[in-house]
Amino acid sequence: MDYREAGVDVEAGRAFVQKIRNMVTGTHRPEVLGGIGGFSGYFELPTGYQQPILVSGTDGVGTKLKLAMLLDRHDTVGIDLVAMCVNDVLTSGAEPLFFLDYLATGKLNQEQLANVVQGITDGCKQSGCALLGGETAEMPGFYQPGEYDLAGFCVGVVEKSELLTGQQIQVGDVAIGLASSGVHSNGFSLVRKIVSDRNIDWQDKPEQLNASVGEVLLTPTQLYVKPVLAARKAGIEIHGMAHITGGGLPENLPRCLPEGLSIQIDPNSWPILPIFNWLAEVGNVTLPEMFNTFNMGIGYVVVVPANQAEKTIQWFESQAISAYQMGEVIAGNGELIGIPEA
Repeated sequence: MDYREAGVDVEAGRAFVQKIRNMVTGTHRPEVLGGIGGFSGYFELPTGYQQPILVSGTDGVGTKLKLAMLLDRHDTVGIDLVAMCVNDVLTSGAEPLFFLDYLATGKLNQEQLANVVQGITDGCKQSGCALLGGETAEMPGFYQPGEYDLAGFCVGVVEKSELLTGQQIQVGDVAIGLASSGVHSNGFSLVRKIVSDRNIDWQDKPEQLNASVGEVLLTPTQLYVKPVLAARKAGIEIHGMAHITGGGLPENLPRCLPEGLSIQIDPNSWPILPIFNWLAEVGNVTLPEMFNTFNMGIGYVVVVPANQAEKTIQWFESQAISAYQMGEVIAGNGELIGIPEA
């Protein structure tokens, strides 16, 4: 008996590393030292920092992976994986430097997983960070054939004097919402239940949507890194930021606030994307539940002084990201006020 008979093909694993080698090295920045295939990755801190602060984050893609497997489309979830991590790290004002991935599967399917890695490298390139390394684990008996799981890890850097901690936010600041590209990577357990309970085919094309249900839902998470970092370099004074993920605006927007402040928002100040209206209608989901589960069309929020609101909106519009003045910081107890309640 050998390892292959037990379900693990070591040679296939080595071949897979060779298959993705050029993808990975294509993301490398000048600070990357060495190649791939070692026990660890090496990255030299960029020059020019007086007091560099390292910022880290980790996340996954969740049950959106189930949809990718059902539709046998694997080239977008890697972008989701990167976006969920780098967008989090960005909220501190940090520039993502490098990314690592963990990919586990029951049996190594080189073509399938190469498509996943292609998405990861695309996301890294779009964010300006290097794919420094990763791990591919073949675990027969743990995952069903064709199934896989993903986890991502990101490290960024920011000058200590430019670190956003929430303490910069003041009463009178305004919240500018940046449009999401769709559902992103949260709420897919509810999405899948709606589609299953209503016997909807993923290939159906409802009148409200401009593509099939599956295609719209697999739209990858928007990456906000380059436009936001460029905005700060362009002189836009950002006091705080929030990445709108699981729990929607009510859970995530208050996370950027210091003690003693709240945000009053107007939920009619931005357009709700058609996919959310469709999910609410088909699934008979209440508006409060929608807001507490999905991003509802706002994937990221920047908090700026009131006198920079128009400048901020114009900046992101110039970067092809729709932006909306959606609320104002007020005195309070860390609440988000204005969201529909049950």
